[in-house]
Amino acid sequence: MRTDLIRKTALTAAGLAFTGGAIAGPVTAAYAASDAKPATQTQSDRKPAGERQLGVRYEAQPNFYYCGPAATRNALSVQGKEISVDAMAKEMGTTEAGTNSINDITPVLNKETGKNDAYHSVEISSPNADGKQTDRLRADIVRTVDDGRAVVANIAGTSVDTDGGVHSFEGGHYISVVGYRDDGNVVKIADSADPNTASYEVTVEHLADWIATRGYATS
Repeated sequence: MRTDLIRKTALTAAGLAFTGGAIAGPVTAAYAASDAKPATQTQSDRKPAGERQLGVRYEAQPNFYYCGPAATRNALSVQGKEISVDAMAKEMGTTEAGTNSINDITPVLNKETGKNDAYHSVEISSPNADGKQTDRLRADIVRTVDDGRAVVANIAGTSVDTDGGVHSFEGGHYISVVGYRDDGNVVKIADSADPNTASYEVTVEHLADWIATRGYATS
């Protein structure tokens, strides 16, 4: 295990407490509550081969246990969809203990995307991701983002972004992956936990280890 990634290996519930790290750059305007007015959606940013970033209508989660619905809402916003986090939380079975697993989020992504097979869940059940799992995650992110969709990931532990910012979610958390560069070796995160750290980049290796013991929803 890397010294800059410390993990708790709970397999299911999204966490009850978390702290943010340094921000690498904004996604769009951020909101602290679900009833805030949305920002104008940014356009998908088509970049040279090996790089793409989707436009996000970012919204921060309104409470400590809505990271699953908020990450899903931010992910769906890249498709131009505006959906109540309360409605999604009800469908996911979210409680003050969080959203149980990525398998509760994937059906909601499919329903709101309008295709039963738009998303599927991928688990990384080991405590650390191996090379094959990391390669699959990279390919999944590139394919999904190129399809105009965001990945939703269930993470746990502490990781460091490409600017050295620390992001700690020992009890678990959900994030959206909304872009990539360097052929998917570096990925862009939209994080609902704190509007001050709404956007940052991590290497795909760090993200794979962050997801380990949990899973992600991808096209």
